Amino acid sequence: MKLYREAGSTAEGPFDVVITPESAGWGYSGLRVLTLDGSVNVSTEDSETLVLPLSGGCTVSADGESFELAGRTGVFDTVTDFVYLPRDAEATITGRGRFALPAAKTGKRLPARYQPASKTPVELRGAGNCSRQVNNYCLPHTFEADQLLVCEVLTPSGNWSSYPPHKHDEARDGESVLEEIYYFEVAREGMGYQRVYGTPARPIEVLAEVRSGDVVLIPHGWHGPSMATPGYDLYYLNVMAGPGPERAWLICDDPAHGWVRQTWQSQDVDARLPFGRNR
Repeated sequence: MKLYREAGSTAEGPFDVVITPESAGWGYSGLRVLTLDGSVNVSTEDSETLVLPLSGGCTVSADGESFELAGRTGVFDTVTDFVYLPRDAEATITGRGRFALPAAKTGKRLPARYQPASKTPVELRGAGNCSRQVNNYCLPHTFEADQLLVCEVLTPSGNWSSYPPHKHDEARDGESVLEEIYYFEVAREGMGYQRVYGTPARPIEVLAEVRSGDVVLIPHGWHGPSMATPGYDLYYLNVMAGPGPERAWLICDDPAHGWVRQTWQSQDVDARLPFGRNR
């Protein structure tokens, strides 16, 4: 399985990024990224799907309804509104900008819905040079879905996120099984780095330089840190889904590094956060 997918390497038709469960070699999580100036028809097939503006706005028509998305100027601007599309839906997206379509296979069909930006909780996580911002779009406590989990993480330049390294690949107390996609954008055409590593029983090794449009797939193993190099803010969209009967995001820290969390108690959150306020 190729875990690092360079920008453009998965392009297909109108989509800059196409990751399906089949192309990823797993069972549930998918992502398409669309650059649009006009209209495109989209089929969700067997997957519940979000239309999440990365930049620009659009109109989404599906299931006899039409939803207006104000969107945003870019991923480092602010949170955005989004639309949820059920499985087996035919949708038309009309607008200008770039749009992420995170998806998860499901056997349940929920109604199409609009979620305003004001309903998305923004969390400032960590402290010091581990400070980052998490936009919690589609998680169990923020939005109803059957399998899909979606959030954004924004890391100021020079900081580390997705840290301490953690995993979610075992069904046990305090941990759930989730496949995960990281889709990256980097400010000012810069670069960042992503680390993934495994256990003796399930080895996996990734240390990738990432740039805007790159994708890293995480079928299992410890992932983190995500490193924002000095001068370049780092953004990634996380898409998760898995086979568990409960839609839950439960993680386990690498015990070799979990102690780092205790050091945050004596540090302040990075004053550059939240994004969109001081930038």
